[in-house]
Amino acid sequence: MSEPIPSATVVLLREVNETIEVLLLKRNSKIAYGGMWVFPGGKIDAEDYGQTKSLIAEKYDRDSAAMLSAAQNAAYRETQEEAGLDIQQEKLIYFAHWTTPKIRPKRFSTWFFIASAKSHDVTIDGGEIHEYCWRSPTDALKAHREGEIELVPPTFLTLLEISSYRSIGEVEDAFSNLQPRIFEPKVEILPEGLCYFYEGDAGYENTDHKAEGSRHRLYAKTNREWQYQRS
Repeated sequence: MSEPIPSATVVLLREVNETIEVLLLKRNSKIAYGGMWVFPGGKIDAEDYGQTKSLIAEKYDRDSAAMLSAAQNAAYRETQEEAGLDIQQEKLIYFAHWTTPKIRPKRFSTWFFIASAKSHDVTIDGGEIHEYCWRSPTDALKAHREGEIELVPPTFLTLLEISSYRSIGEVEDAFSNLQPRIFEPKVEILPEGLCYFYEGDAGYENTDHKAEGSRHRLYAKTNREWQYQRS
């Protein structure tokens, strides 16, 4: 089992025709999560720690102010590098943290931020990123279901949650007043695909989809009819 690599990602939003759209980037098929459509982001580099680098323990504290600052720096830098866009770093909203499940060979510990895009003129380098698109969350979820694009669970669930809002202001108001949610998924392999359990699900501890009780899980089915359950 590999140690999670600290990283950061940004959900960039814009408003078009009275709806919101998000920026999605298609990753090079030869790198981690290749071929997937993701939000701009990447690992936290040494330069992102700045003067706090000496304070970061080998077993870093996910909740420390130093790690949050480094993640914000990485989010700003990666958005520039991958999309050619500047964001207002001081207005980044930290709303979630995801850790890749232990069954994956390469794992990430990722801070998720939301930001409003001040410019929509995306520039990609054709290296790590091969394509980009601005899409409404609902349209992106539909494209995933129909096989046009491929998403990973954190991206899927983020789009699903944002799809209920109609303006950037609504998103910012909602997420600014929430404590960042922590996702440390556990996975059960099923004949029809994977079941991702999140904390609060009755089957979380034993990775048992048949456990009776509360639900907080995602059925990532191979037929792309993904189902998110929370009760």
